[in-house]
Amino acid sequence: MAAGALVQGAVGFGLNLVAVPLLLWIDPSLVPGPVLVAALVLTILILRRERKAVDFTGLGWAFVGRLPGTGLGVAALLVVPAASLSLVFASLVLIAVLISASGVHVRPTWRTLLVAGALSGFMSTTSAVGGPPMALVYQEAAGPRLRGTLAGYFVAGALISIFALTAAGRFGAVEARASLALIPGILIGFALSRRAARRLDAGMIRPAVLLVAGLASGSVLVRQLFDCF
Repeated sequence: MAAGALVQGAVGFGLNLVAVPLLLWIDPSLVPGPVLVAALVLTILILRRERKAVDFTGLGWAFVGRLPGTGLGVAALLVVPAASLSLVFASLVLIAVLISASGVHVRPTWRTLLVAGALSGFMSTTSAVGGPPMALVYQEAAGPRLRGTLAGYFVAGALISIFALTAAGRFGAVEARASLALIPGILIGFALSRRAARRLDAGMIRPAVLLVAGLASGSVLVRQLFDCF
């Protein structure tokens, strides 16, 4: 958890990429409920630290896109295997990372934010990895703006997910107590991320975003291909 919190506190996303595979190996009951609570704590801390740089207008457009994207994700899961959906959209994000790395620049306009929000909502629903689309849109932004805006986006997403799990009977007192074991690692990683964030802000934030987005999408591809065989 500390390593994942360090990555997300410095880059703006990446907690699930680092922590979830290990948590599934240690104790599958820690996913998704307890890790969502831990992620909520982390994103609130990041939002508080970077609150002056948040792009609230951009968040609004992203949320408008996320709602139909989430709905489409739920509908798609009813007719298409989750593995197939994850493979397709993780591949698309990986292609977007490669295009961005080649020098093509994506800027946070209302159109790109609508698309990123929709894609993020879809991917969050089908593969639990929804950060890369939003991060790619803000890859040119200053570090505090990137981290603060993504944190605001993730706070709302985590709250919605926790509420949905509670309504479905998948989150209760047992999961709430289990989440307490994850909080110390979150606090340690967040504390360490301040210095790492300053280093990345000195011209390294865009390469870091592309690296983490590529790893996140690649991990989804590998996981789904491994499951297929």
